[in-house]
Amino acid sequence: MNRRLPRRQRIRLIRTAQYGVLVLVVLVVAMAANWGEIQRAFFDVEVAKEQFPEIVTTALGNTIIYTVIGFAFGLTLGLILALMRLSQVPPYRWLAVAYIEFFRGVPALLVFIAFGYGVPLAFQVAINQYVTVMLALGLVGAAYMAETIRAGIQAVPKGQMEAARSLGMSQPRAMISIVIPQAFRIVLPPLTNELILLTKDSSLVYLLGLSLGQYELAKFGRDALNQHQSMTPILIAGLLYLVITLPLGHLVRRLEARTAKAR
Repeated sequence: MNRRLPRRQRIRLIRTAQYGVLVLVVLVVAMAANWGEIQRAFFDVEVAKEQFPEIVTTALGNTIIYTVIGFAFGLTLGLILALMRLSQVPPYRWLAVAYIEFFRGVPALLVFIAFGYGVPLAFQVAINQYVTVMLALGLVGAAYMAETIRAGIQAVPKGQMEAARSLGMSQPRAMISIVIPQAFRIVLPPLTNELILLTKDSSLVYLLGLSLGQYELAKFGRDALNQHQSMTPILIAGLLYLVITLPLGHLVRRLEARTAKAR
């Protein structure tokens, strides 16, 4: 007579089998891998030493600068677009919707090409490298931040505006003094996520034909890869991206937990 195992024992048996498969796969990979070749390709100490300090002082510094100016411009424009999106004037709403849908649908790569090459050729003007990056990153980021800010403004209870108006505040003053600060507390986690995305999108700057002093992490790592025929510079560049994004990700989780607790 067949006896079925209790449910708890079945779960334990299945879990043990899963661990066993994982250990087996790790052992097979460890035995089959050419560790000397992997060390040469990814962990070449001599190649790594040659990347410092330039990869930190130049590439990492430029990556942070590009991200900050793009985010600042995008946040300012995003707030304006969010207010236009909520405006009682239909043309303002139409313009905001058209902008948001366009820049959310167009690849950031295309925007970089447009401002890096298209606009200077079409209008016969020279655009500063930092201005180009600010516009390209900011215009794309603003489309996403606008919708985030709009959702935050709408999440603020309507009674806050009514209470401010009953105290004699005008609608613009009440929006600036009462509603928008509360909205930003609500949308701070998703805005921090957008900052992380812009940090990674800053790698598209390589399209603009940078001088050595303007390199960011991705461009620096790519040139060093071609020079040394080793993946070590790319690995270092990736780790330095994590130096930026991991603390921001931790901040997002803390802000989300604080927001949830407040609610």
